[in-house]
Amino acid sequence: MSALPADADLLPDALPDVRVPPPGPLSRAALAKLQANESPNVTAVAVDFPVVWQAARGAAVRDLDGNTFVDATSAFGVALIGHGHPEVVAAVQRQAATLLHGMGDVHPPAVRIALLEALTALAPGDLGHAVLCGGGSEAVEVAQKTALLATAKPGVIAFAGSYHGLGHGALDATSRRDFRAPFVAQLAHNTTWLPFPDPARPPVGVAPADLCAHTLERVADVLAHPAMGGVPVGAVLIEPIQGRGGVIVPPDGFLAGLRALCDRHGALLIFDEIFTGCGRTGALFACETAGVLPDLLCVGKALGGGMPIAACLGRPHVMAAWPVSHGEALHTSTFLGHPVAAAAALATIGVLQRDGIAEQAADVGAALLVQLHAQLDGHPWVRAIRGRGLMLGVELADPQSGRPAADVAWRTVTGALRRGVILLPCGVYGEVIQLTPPVVLTPAQQACVVHALRAALDEAIA
Repeated sequence: MSALPADADLLPDALPDVRVPPPGPLSRAALAKLQANESPNVTAVAVDFPVVWQAARGAAVRDLDGNTFVDATSAFGVALIGHGHPEVVAAVQRQAATLLHGMGDVHPPAVRIALLEALTALAPGDLGHAVLCGGGSEAVEVAQKTALLATAKPGVIAFAGSYHGLGHGALDATSRRDFRAPFVAQLAHNTTWLPFPDPARPPVGVAPADLCAHTLERVADVLAHPAMGGVPVGAVLIEPIQGRGGVIVPPDGFLAGLRALCDRHGALLIFDEIFTGCGRTGALFACETAGVLPDLLCVGKALGGGMPIAACLGRPHVMAAWPVSHGEALHTSTFLGHPVAAAAALATIGVLQRDGIAEQAADVGAALLVQLHAQLDGHPWVRAIRGRGLMLGVELADPQSGRPAADVAWRTVTGALRRGVILLPCGVYGEVIQLTPPVVLTPAQQACVVHALRAALDEAIA
């Protein structure tokens, strides 16, 4: 068997077509080479997972063995407008042929300036100054640095279940113990952890109706009494909807309450919208749904349409805390505002605005949610179906069978792969099946995703 060419007739609306049980022989051979050359820390390889991608269009992915899958993950949320969007591809090709690399913070390429102008125009409120970054973790670290410069207070309030990236600064505010533990001796320890207000899991003795007020009281205590957290707190960092933590939507009024507390105590409010931004939740930014303007907004993932780029946007008076550059920027990199990535992001913003991607995400997400409820309501292993727009989660829970929910979730993911659907687990314990597909997911593809999820779940618990 030989590999299909990368430009084979893969259609964006293709349905699952599994010709060889995945991973097939070509994927397995490629994975053996990967294991021989890559750090063992990076790619988990098992007998039934993963497959090696060869091509992707829209919501469809083809592997080396010619299998076609429906991607219900957008590849970690990146391909919101679809894999290989033709306008993004064309922009990348034009830019690569014209100017492949710029000069970071010295001689700026014109496309970087155009992107900054488009990005600040897209952003809500007066978030009019930006620092372009290579990825989401760096954008969060720019926000952390900005908060320190603006407030002279190094402390940060973050929330259990949060994921902000794996750079040392972002890692200090990422709650996952498995990510933090090996490097804890190198971290700054400037983060005070508070519970994220999960409406499905209020603390013992707290009524669901009182959850918002209860959590805000704890935030107020830390802001008012810095000794509780060990260091003075200059920022509150939060995902408006927790993504990797399990697709958890906070109660109404919570984000607005954080805004009021930050104003009262002279702290900055930082929204990590790396995952939720650029239309995924049914609005261009999740903060708009809440009616809350943060001081700093981190964006990434879908911004580049498939190219690596992110940004930290801030209000002018906040960004003014950075000194004026006289030749040595305090935060920069060789690939700052890389021309090809900037061109891709500029094209993506054009698609977001012209095609109403946020509205599409709301509509497709609502349709997908209806199908999920129709197939999974009442299932003994399904504890909750939740989310907003195209950021959805199916939480599993053990109905006293003695099996870990995370094990069933993983078996569901691998079972869906055999049926031609790509899914991912998330949640603090890996107990949530996450669905974050592209907006181009067709009704037929939606039905395939939900059917594969249900069939794989039933198989996993059999």
